[in-house]
Amino acid sequence: MNCPHTAAAPADRGAGTVVIDPMVQDLDGETARLRDAGVLARIDLLGVPAWTVTRHAEARQLLLDPRLVKDIDAWGLWQSGAVTHAWPLIGMIDAGRSMFTVDGAEHRRLRTKTSQALTPRRLEAIRPEIEKFTQELLDALDAARGDDGVVDLKAVFAQPLPMRVVGMLMGVDESQHAMLTRQYKAFFSMLTPQDERLALLAELDVFYTDLVREKTARPTDDLTSALILAEEGGEPLTEEEVVGNLKAMVAAGHETTIGLVLNAVRALLAHPDQLREVLAGEIGWDAVIEETLRWDTPTTHLLMRFATEDITVGDEVIRKGEGLVVSYRAIGRDIEQHGADADAFDITRPTRNRHMTFGHGPHICPGAALSRVEAGIALPALFTRFPGLRLAVPDEEITKLPVMTQNDMTAFPVLLG
Repeated sequence: MNCPHTAAAPADRGAGTVVIDPMVQDLDGETARLRDAGVLARIDLLGVPAWTVTRHAEARQLLLDPRLVKDIDAWGLWQSGAVTHAWPLIGMIDAGRSMFTVDGAEHRRLRTKTSQALTPRRLEAIRPEIEKFTQELLDALDAARGDDGVVDLKAVFAQPLPMRVVGMLMGVDESQHAMLTRQYKAFFSMLTPQDERLALLAELDVFYTDLVREKTARPTDDLTSALILAEEGGEPLTEEEVVGNLKAMVAAGHETTIGLVLNAVRALLAHPDQLREVLAGEIGWDAVIEETLRWDTPTTHLLMRFATEDITVGDEVIRKGEGLVVSYRAIGRDIEQHGADADAFDITRPTRNRHMTFGHGPHICPGAALSRVEAGIALPALFTRFPGLRLAVPDEEITKLPVMTQNDMTAFPVLLG
């Protein structure tokens, strides 16, 4: 098979391989095909073969398996030169040294200070700021209505809110938020030429390196300064490690919440009976958030872990050197975990909290609680301010961004009522 993204053609995809669509034209269909392919499914990622796990129980086991590592040097296709930096998804795997790319003691060392900065007490302390940001953006939403009453809920509300929050936590000046939003959007988009994507990564490295050096000279009360001053095990983090953590945390910290907020609004508008229950106080917003996380996960496919030895899963074997993707959307709709109606959105579902959308094991998302807090503030505030909120276009006209890892929409036009 000829592949324009690799130095040498990987093995043929073979029968039964599910090709992951970079344009995300039929996400529900792709999710169903992955589940039908089995507990472990062979997938094709822009010409590169890999495995993905599609079931809840097996994913939990694999995410705890020390034989699966984040180190790209354990990947056979990388070692052989079959995959190079010409592959558009390489920036999500070879992303510099951070808590997202190492394992074991090094992972714990790099993660500890970030986790300490996002404790429940710290999140409660910043709740007033998140509430303030929310009200300001609701005012902006009201002011942004066009002559036809239509406004893009994503652009004006769901996108800037988490960027403001994560920017505040990291000590990034608000004047830089729009630039970072554009940079990350272009980085994730499959429409961005690879040479431009690599240039974007270099620009982000410069931005975060400058930020780290500024905070090193003049530390303040923010996560960036805390990471710089951290001395876990008597050894401070290097500049590269702080930059890597920041770069990944800002990406994860705002992209996940955008998807969570928009997917929750979309699901509720498509299920007005359930929305009425929530607005009447018969069921809490936490149920909406957890069922949304299960049913329409903000992260579709998480790249990638590599086998350091052969790993048997059911009737399949992940061979040493092969890559494993975690397909959280398929996992969230696992009928063995959530019942025969797993494809239905149901905020009364008894298993709604028993999902693993933010991961499992050592690499569980450190920003999970923050995302929940933001959504728990944004969603009730939005519907309290605009109880007549409704879609401005038929639901089927809402399109996905061409992003293979995040479950994101191009736009979300609404009428505020």
